Amino acid sequence: MSETGFDPELYARFPTKEPRPDGEIDELNRIWDAPRGFSLITAVNNNYVGFWYVATAFLFFLLAGVLALGMRVQLAAPMQEFLGMETYNQFFTMHGTVMMFLFAVPAVEALGVMLLPQMLAARDLPFPRLSAYAFWAYFVGGLCFFASLFVGLAPSGGWFMYPPLTSTTYSPGINADFWLLGIGFIEISAIAGAVEIIVGVLRTRAPGMTLDKMPMFAWAMLVFAVMIVVAFPAVILCTLLLEIERAFNWPFFDALRGGDPLLWQHLFWFFGHPEVYIIFIPAAGLMSMMVAAVAQTPLIGYRLNVLALVATGFISFGVWAHHMFATGIPRVSAGYFSAASMAVSLPAGIQVFCWIATLASGKIRWNAPALFVVGSVVIFTMGGITGVMLGMVPFDWQAHDTYFVVAHLHYVLMGGMVFPMFAAFYYWTPMTSSRPLSDRLGKWVFGLMFAGLHITFLPMHLTGLMGMPRRVFTYLPGRGLDLLNLTSTIGSFVLAAGILLFLIDCLRNFRFIARGEDAGNVYHGGTLEWLPTGMYSTRSIPLVRSREPLWDDPDICEHVEEGRYFLPNAPTGTRETLITSPIKAEPQYLQLMPGPSPWPLAAAVFTAGFFLALTVQAYGFAAVSGVLALGAVLRWLWETDPPHARKEVDVGAGIVLPIAITGRHSHSWWALNVLMVVFGMIGFMAIFAYLYLYGVHTDFWTVAPPPLLQTAGIAALCALAVLLGWAGRRALAAKAGRKPGNFPWVVQAFGAAALVLALWWDITGWQGAGLVATATSQGASIFMLMALQGQVVVVAVIMVTYLAFREARGLLTTPTNVTMDIVGRFIGFAGIQGLVFALVPRLFPGG
Repeated sequence: MSETGFDPELYARFPTKEPRPDGEIDELNRIWDAPRGFSLITAVNNNYVGFWYVATAFLFFLLAGVLALGMRVQLAAPMQEFLGMETYNQFFTMHGTVMMFLFAVPAVEALGVMLLPQMLAARDLPFPRLSAYAFWAYFVGGLCFFASLFVGLAPSGGWFMYPPLTSTTYSPGINADFWLLGIGFIEISAIAGAVEIIVGVLRTRAPGMTLDKMPMFAWAMLVFAVMIVVAFPAVILCTLLLEIERAFNWPFFDALRGGDPLLWQHLFWFFGHPEVYIIFIPAAGLMSMMVAAVAQTPLIGYRLNVLALVATGFISFGVWAHHMFATGIPRVSAGYFSAASMAVSLPAGIQVFCWIATLASGKIRWNAPALFVVGSVVIFTMGGITGVMLGMVPFDWQAHDTYFVVAHLHYVLMGGMVFPMFAAFYYWTPMTSSRPLSDRLGKWVFGLMFAGLHITFLPMHLTGLMGMPRRVFTYLPGRGLDLLNLTSTIGSFVLAAGILLFLIDCLRNFRFIARGEDAGNVYHGGTLEWLPTGMYSTRSIPLVRSREPLWDDPDICEHVEEGRYFLPNAPTGTRETLITSPIKAEPQYLQLMPGPSPWPLAAAVFTAGFFLALTVQAYGFAAVSGVLALGAVLRWLWETDPPHARKEVDVGAGIVLPIAITGRHSHSWWALNVLMVVFGMIGFMAIFAYLYLYGVHTDFWTVAPPPLLQTAGIAALCALAVLLGWAGRRALAAKAGRKPGNFPWVVQAFGAAALVLALWWDITGWQGAGLVATATSQGASIFMLMALQGQVVVVAVIMVTYLAFREARGLLTTPTNVTMDIVGRFIGFAGIQGLVFALVPRLFPGG
């Protein structure tokens, strides 16, 4: 018997001897069938949401590309007047922002939503409505953000938005506010998707798919999602700080009142440099899988590739000041970040050599995916070499903010993400279309894109070394730059021609398999996404014994289609999937999954309305939108945890599993942990900002902290909240088999009340000490900590209110309850964060 209580000997029962009745397929089709007509927008199945996600990301890629063509026309010759200075700056800002925030990260996240359930042989990811919310939030918010370009409200401060250029002094109006609030909203979508991916990869894998048998793309997406929840809170915080400075005059970046513009760079690049690897890592996972299929041989160095992915993710967080060598940081710091910048290239090099070895050991079939795979290796290697050059401080001082950096950036991103993505389009289209894309046209697409890339960006290395600065809308004649810039402009249109030909190929051949047959395993892949599938994903969830099951077991497709493995039917008559253990992938319980719902869409629309209303300072409309968004979220949650009459079900071959559990084996437990990491990272970066501002501007710390006795009282209230959060969960478990009554949720209510009282005491204490948020950076940073704690406390109060309503409807079941477990643990987290936020500014630097 294993540690999870599942007997490995039961694996011997699969595949079962007899096929299952055909009527079970009809039942699965009925349960998983998507809504029809206009109601299709309420679908939450990954097949639909993933496809919409990928299509929207590609739309933003095209829109950003059009902006790039406009900039290249402007720079084709000196002193052009195609775009004015302000319009060019808006084009430049929107191009970078859309490519980085609306295309690169969402595109790989979309591929994860679309491919992971099939690769893991799960019926769907564990929170399908969260995936739907993440998509609609991205779709609505992204289009509204891009539309600002057409009404003269697009930002013009660069995609990095450095203050003081973006302060109200130099950027009046609401253009910068559109960027700050829009990006914060888009990051919420990215984090929601990351929560889904982490829990999905760890908890919904097919039985037997241990960590060392996971597809490389699943490993890559796991590292990618972990990096998002660690890195993206930094950009959420810095955009929040700048927006508060612009709206309420709190001086975080105003040096005259103790702020520091370099604080923005530290926070932004703590996100911004891992962002490059957040983009590259999923593409590397795709490459590892396609290389094996192209060469028709298993990937060489599987474990080395996994270690390289993890190492890349880890090292990338120590490289953020790579972008700050020219800001005057201390030489010791510059030396460290220079060494880290070079060290992070080693794991990428390991992966490249593993790909080359795999291609060399097999027999390459020179189809469209193969060309894009090999081209990606060439382009990414060239970009990596110039990256090592820029990692050397003396060279970076010379090339900083020149077109050499532009060339390096585009070689890395095009080779490390765009070309693998196009390879993936050709390779995985047969899984989602009744017809594959044309291999003949695909070769022309590759040729035009490969040639166009080099014609465009290779000359930029030279223009940069000749001194042409980036981010300028024109240049003077007679500097030797005319021919090089004209060449780059011609190349950009060659590249665009290749992408246009790809669109033509899609229009000619792509037919989404809403209810038909897919084109099949055209390129002879060996992983589970090529099993026979329907809207319910796989007919039965197979037992995995190797990394390439389709290569190693020629009969697996037939056995899966005949229902000879796990969950061949729908034992509860609803949507279900298996939840397995995170390491050994042993079945633990059956998850009941929610079906189509309009509430994720409504929540996304009203969330967009909330942020857009804040941008134009329509605070009343923002409040109404916020309440409606919250109501939509609570309404969709109300339906996702229904009590079920059956406690256990047969999932095949006589194996009986529980329907739902709580505690550390629950997938909800894992999701809450990820969410608390996000909140914790925002808090950690806020503490960093407080200590940084104190360290560089000690003379502005003039207000003494409130009395120590008051600090002790606040600490006691926070500790009480932690204790009550734990006690409420224990009280529910103690009432096993009995009606729980009001006691458990009342305990949690007292915990939330303790948090409210502690926060109120903290705020009034500092106000009584004479601290003013608008006076100095001390006041701004301390009140910011209290504002962040206020957000967490509000969430805790909403949770307790929701818990009370569930108790009133008799839905608070014993001895365990997912809702109670989550609320109690979150209250405990809020108490710990409140304790840290209160003690740090009161005890350091002290009175």
